[in-house]
Amino acid sequence: MADFGYLITAMVTPMKDDFSVDYKKAEELAVYLAKNGSDSIVVHGTTGESPTLTHEEEYELYRVVKNALKGTKCKLIAGTGSNSTATTINSTKQAEKIGCDGAMVVVPYYNKPSAEGLYQHFKAIAENTSLPIIIYNIPGRTGINMMPETLAKVAQIKNYIGLKDAAGNLDQTSATIAACPKEFKLWSGDDSLTLPMLSVGAIGVISVASHIAGNEIKEMVMAYHSGNVKKAAEFHLKLLPLFKVLFITANPTPVKAALAMVNRPVGIPRLPLIEANEKEKQQIREVLKGLNLLK
Repeated sequence: MADFGYLITAMVTPMKDDFSVDYKKAEELAVYLAKNGSDSIVVHGTTGESPTLTHEEEYELYRVVKNALKGTKCKLIAGTGSNSTATTINSTKQAEKIGCDGAMVVVPYYNKPSAEGLYQHFKAIAENTSLPIIIYNIPGRTGINMMPETLAKVAQIKNYIGLKDAAGNLDQTSATIAACPKEFKLWSGDDSLTLPMLSVGAIGVISVASHIAGNEIKEMVMAYHSGNVKKAAEFHLKLLPLFKVLFITANPTPVKAALAMVNRPVGIPRLPLIEANEKEKQQIREVLKGLNLLK
């Protein structure tokens, strides 16, 4: 069973002023994350602006980040999901060929498949790769919610090792954990729900805020697992303003603004996403100031 750890960062894709991918900064950011709490990194996920990257950019990101992580214990997870089964299979094959350690596959968006369609989609992907795969359920973006009974069925397929749960429903999280095999892991897909999800059986988080407070989030998760729930709760309450402000507008707009404020500029998002406005920047700045994160 693949071990991707407790804290996985969904990495932003750095952009140059002309909106081309800044691969050098991607390498630097990956190394920084590996040194600051991240056990694994997801490249080309939602936070990485996968909807507006070309496949050529996607595969090159896998290559440069894989190379950057050599010599670290941090693992690389490729965000290969699409609403096309054939496209997902091809991207996952490419990720395996490049040497990624695993793949994260989002529930197909926009076309709204049935429960059986979802099962057949994930089954077909598994039949075409030996990579360990994390399912990503985020109904707010996909328009469809993969329910516990369907997840439990897919979890029986050997490649599927866990779930990024961004459904935002603790009852559903609990039902999913109860329905799936014990070795099937669950990570919170929402920073602010990490601690509540840990309490019902999640092992950690696939995080956006870890770009800014990776070590603290890792400490929170490890405190919980060591039995120090009070300390974990203190971290949660301290970091909650950060968790919330990074989603005041569409991700990754706020986290890219925050990275610039802590002297790790990564450019602004590609259209149709836009740069944070002045009001949003001020909100982000106040939170960073309150956490003594501004340099």
